[in-house]
Amino acid sequence: MTEEPGSKSRSGSVQSIERAFGLLEMMADAGGMMALSQLAATSGLPLPTIHRLVRTLVDLGYVRQEPSRQYVLGPRLIRLGETSGQMLSVWARPHLAGLVDEFGESANLAMLDGDQIVYLAQVQSRHSMRMFTEVGRRVLPHCTAVGKAILSRLPEPEVRELLRRTGMPKHTATTITDADEFTTQLHQAETTGYATDEGEQEQGVRCVAVPVPDAPSRLALSISGPAGRMTEDLLHRAVPSLIQAAKAFSDDLH
Repeated sequence: MTEEPGSKSRSGSVQSIERAFGLLEMMADAGGMMALSQLAATSGLPLPTIHRLVRTLVDLGYVRQEPSRQYVLGPRLIRLGETSGQMLSVWARPHLAGLVDEFGESANLAMLDGDQIVYLAQVQSRHSMRMFTEVGRRVLPHCTAVGKAILSRLPEPEVRELLRRTGMPKHTATTITDADEFTTQLHQAETTGYATDEGEQEQGVRCVAVPVPDAPSRLALSISGPAGRMTEDLLHRAVPSLIQAAKAFSDDLH
């Protein structure tokens, strides 16, 4: 048995599982690739311990060694990630349904995946004229409220590099295509806690979104609908409920 500071005793096998998952998370935070020496420095674990854990992860297919001798996250994690992503939509659905019941407009869950926003779940409005976003659809973040809400939590240099890669293409007359103007909006979103899309992805569609706090992925919840129904009054009433729903959803994920 071993004793970790501030925690109860754990068996060696349980501690090894904790450490192995900790290494996978460190690699993910570092972009998916790290050397053994980097893992040891970041984790504070002895190099022989790191080597033993990493070799086990390699044998299981969760980590792969490159010719450079650095280690990268392995392909077996893809299946786990896909299934976990599907479960996110299941866990989010009650929160999205509550928003639809309260405000009558479609509610969405989206995630930043690489340089794109991917929609993971939607509960549709009951109006005959409603917004429909296909689950799995990918869009660029600069023209969506969910993208702005998520990017408002990232360091500005990281955001500007993403914008440089995507090019900020224009979709409608209101699409923001200037990085300075866009980052100004992100600062406002960071201050207010929410972001809007004023017909920037699709003309005539308005959306309001908030980031999901303390989530394992970069997530946001939103309400979207025709601009004529998405009034300023509805938007200001919706923001507190969106923030509450995002916090409750975040709690469900922990």
